[in-house]
Amino acid sequence: MATTLTSDRGTTQTKARVDRQEISARLLRSSAKKSYDPVVDIDWDAEVPADLYGLSPEWSSLYGTPLWDEMTDEQRITLTVHEYCSISGVGIWFEVLLMQLVLRDVYGDDPAQPHFQWALTEIADECRHSVMFARTAEKFGAPSYQPSAKVLRLGKTFAAKGDGPAAYAAILVAEEILDIFQRDLMKDERVQPLTRATSQIHVVEEARHMRFAREEIVRRTPSLNRWQLHRHRTVVATVAAMVADNLIQPGVYAAAGLDVDRAVAAARANEHYAAKLRDATTGLVDFLRGVGLIGGTSEKLWKRARLI
Repeated sequence: MATTLTSDRGTTQTKARVDRQEISARLLRSSAKKSYDPVVDIDWDAEVPADLYGLSPEWSSLYGTPLWDEMTDEQRITLTVHEYCSISGVGIWFEVLLMQLVLRDVYGDDPAQPHFQWALTEIADECRHSVMFARTAEKFGAPSYQPSAKVLRLGKTFAAKGDGPAAYAAILVAEEILDIFQRDLMKDERVQPLTRATSQIHVVEEARHMRFAREEIVRRTPSLNRWQLHRHRTVVATVAAMVADNLIQPGVYAAAGLDVDRAVAAARANEHYAAKLRDATTGLVDFLRGVGLIGGTSEKLWKRARLI
């Protein structure tokens, strides 16, 4: 059976629908073959080199700005370490939301089915990832960065009410941005070994999560009526903007000894960083356009977040 989806731009995309239980069984087999336990697979006792970045400097929110040029090497290293911990902290925040969304989605389903078992496997992965990111920040001596109280409240509401294609698209937004970002980091020898190790684990295991989310979006979006489609587009765009806006918390600039107001303004005006975000979401945006979850007035939120 095939699903045909038409976007607002008049293009049509046809994708064969994969049986939910079949894809879940495949993902369970893949997970059994290649999964990690960060508590034992990462050397947490290793020294933290003083001369390596926390993330690739090109991914810093200040890279390419006059302020970056003024900074010492020590400040740049400190900044990138705290930026990685900030992004990881936002990752923990969203993984906790993701786990709630998935649990609510499969509540009452048959636990003997691969779909249910895959959902629990995905949640177990996310639990380990959250612990991994928390221990990484602790190892680097960084605080536990989180979004503002307002964003935390909004996230709690989304976790309680988010459903359908928007829930899985929101999951995809956060995971795909981190995926492209971490694929660069895991290969960069200028970056801390701990950053590279955590990035590799996350990339390998999140590839399965993203595959599942894409299949659920393709399966569920065609059933939306016009009003529902508008609502789901708005939810997805709002979540995308929240994730992009909260990746780098202002406290990272204070940790590097910078004037926070000046640094925040420089980061917001930094076209280089905006281009990196857009590059990271190119595949995601193309996919969501193809299934119809980007379009209409929701475009404005995507543009405001510098994701298109």
